[in-house]
Amino acid sequence: MRTISSLQNICVYCGSGSGRNPAFAEAARALGRILANARIGLVYGGGSLGLMGETARSVLRHGGHVTGIIPGFLSEREHMLIEAQELIVVDDMHQRKQLMFAKSDAFVALPGGLGTLEEFVEQLTWSQLGQHSKPILLVNIEGFWDPVLLLFERMSAEAFIRPGLELKVLVVEGVDAIIPTIDKALAPVPAAAEAQAEAEVSAKF
Repeated sequence: MRTISSLQNICVYCGSGSGRNPAFAEAARALGRILANARIGLVYGGGSLGLMGETARSVLRHGGHVTGIIPGFLSEREHMLIEAQELIVVDDMHQRKQLMFAKSDAFVALPGGLGTLEEFVEQLTWSQLGQHSKPILLVNIEGFWDPVLLLFERMSAEAFIRPGLELKVLVVEGVDAIIPTIDKALAPVPAAAEAQAEAEVSAKF
């Protein structure tokens, strides 16, 4: 039986702004270089601004492959990155998220705003409900995600996250740990089971 175990593409969620802390942009650029050097493709939201742009341009600058997926109504607002090897313009946010899921082997969240948080938490929810087993990772640059992690702890303490439905979230402090952590988390999954899970998620849209 064939198994899926190779890491080919990582979906990165991050801000369309750069934030005030220069460490965020530095991390985005470093992640782009790491992905390119490892020959792992970047799947992201398609914009050229903020941390999104920093990550994607760094991948391209170091010879890597970028897939950008952006809704038409955001193509001007987020200045879609026309240099990406694969740029897909979709009708709405639902199609964007469906394609980002289908094209990715793992999900990584750098610092960002509500959109970053929403997309990341949605993947956590799908995982919690058994709809996929792809690794989900927070890059907690200089403690940016500490309040969210504290909220997860509070949800568990208040029994809103019940035993058996624990969040399968990986946390690292820097981008150098991303690929080793994901590689360790990736266990061979029967191809048929993974395909069925992806079909079930896609059917929700």
